[in-house]
Parts: sequence; C-alpha cells; structure tokens
Amino acid sequence: MIVEYIRYRIGRADAEEFEAAYGRAAASLAAAPQCVDYELSRCVDEPEWYVLRITWTSADDHLQGFRGGEHFAAFFSAIKPYVQQIEEMRHYERTAVRGAGSSVPSMYDWAGGIEALERLTETFYEQVLKDDLIGPLFAHMDPGHPKYVAMWLAEVFGGPSRYTHERGGYHHMLVQHLGKAITEPQRRRWVNLLMDAADVVGLPSDPEFRAAFASYIEWGTRLAFANSQPGARPPQQAPVPRWGWGVAPPYSPTS
Repeated sequence: MIVEYIRYRIGRADAEEFEAAYGRAAASLAAAPQCVDYELSRCVDEPEWYVLRITWTSADDHLQGFRGGEHFAAFFSAIKPYVQQIEEMRHYERTAVRGAGSSVPSMYDWAGGIEALERLTETFYEQVLKDDLIGPLFAHMDPGHPKYVAMWLAEVFGGPSRYTHERGGYHHMLVQHLGKAITEPQRRRWVNLLMDAADVVGLPSDPEFRAAFASYIEWGTRLAFANSQPGARPPQQAPVPRWGWGVAPPYSPTS
C-alpha cells in the first residue's frame, strides 16, 4: 500500500464549501477499488491548512487505475476549483515504525490478561477431552497445551509476544494442524465449546469484546480447517496475527 498526502491552503471564507466539495468527492473514493481509506483533516493552529490522506493499494493503482478509471471524472469535477490551492501532493511508503498508543486498551488487557486466558483454555480443554466429536483429536495432548494456546491467544489479542519467542510463532502453530483433516462439524464444535467456556470463566460479555473475540475464533478456525486438509500447501512463515477491536489482518480470500 502507498499513502498519498495532499496539503491545501484554503481561505476561511471557502472552508465550508471546500469540505462540502470533498464530501461529494468522497463518494468516488469510496467506490474506487484502488482506494483503501481516506481522511481530510483541518489544522487547529492554522485553520486555513488542510491535509488529505488517501491510502491506495499501490502508486500504480492510483496513477493508472484510479485516474484512468470510471470514478476519477466525478472525483476531479468536485475538487477541481481547489486544485490551484494544493501546496504539496506526494506519495509516501509506510515504514516498519508504526504501532498503537494506549488510549484504547488491547483485547488482551480487556479480557483480563494471561490469567483470564489460561482459565479459558483450561476450562475449554477439560470439555474438549470429554467430547465425542473432537476429543479424539486431542487424545494425546501435551499437558501444557492449554497454556500454550492461552499464550497464542495472548499474543494475538495484543499481549506479550511469548508464543513467537518461546514456541516458534506462526510456523509452530501451523504444523499442529497440517494433515489433521479437520471436518467442518469438528471446527464448529471447537468454536461452540470455546464460546461456552468464555461464558463459564466470565470473559467480558460486552458486545464489542465478544464480537471481536468471535470474529478471530471464526477466522482462525477456518484457516486451521483449510490448512489441515490433505494436499494443503499453506505459507510456512508468517507473523502471528494481531487482532483488534473490529480490525482484521490484511487478507485476500481466494476465489
């Protein structure tokens, strides 16, 4: 992805109409498959300055795909009166320096940290071993397995990266599923038992947490299901996914 920044200097008398114009132009950005997201910001200290940030799938997708596509004409028509007020227009590549602050707690902290996740996995695997459908998959389970899964969930939900540093990260988790030929009924039973365990141990029940928690469990189990099938050739190396409040890792489903 590439980030485009456009800096405008707009007189105060024109500010309202400028924002309205970009409100109209935004419909074209929202419809463009080359556009990831966009945001128009106004300077607090010097209100005549605006910065438009647009994330594009690539510079070529912006310059060739969007500008040569069906949505550009309407976009440009809306903002054309302000083109002469552009002070800067450049593309920027993202670097590895990025992260989130602490104004919003991580899902790991909201859940109650490693202690809560260990209670979850201990309770969950007690039920798994009793279950006729998925119990056989775990008949020879390492006694430490519940704690390892808690360690994985902790890292996924924004906690310490212990699974990466102590257990081998994504690759180690991947090989636990290769060749297991998990069935869809088994996957669904795994999900249902985990959700039941979340209720039993008292994980936060607010809709925001449970929706984000459930979205990861669905995503993760569907990935494990696919990776477990005979002949599957998943990537061997990848970072441990980091899951946030309604934000999934970049993912392009195959047709």
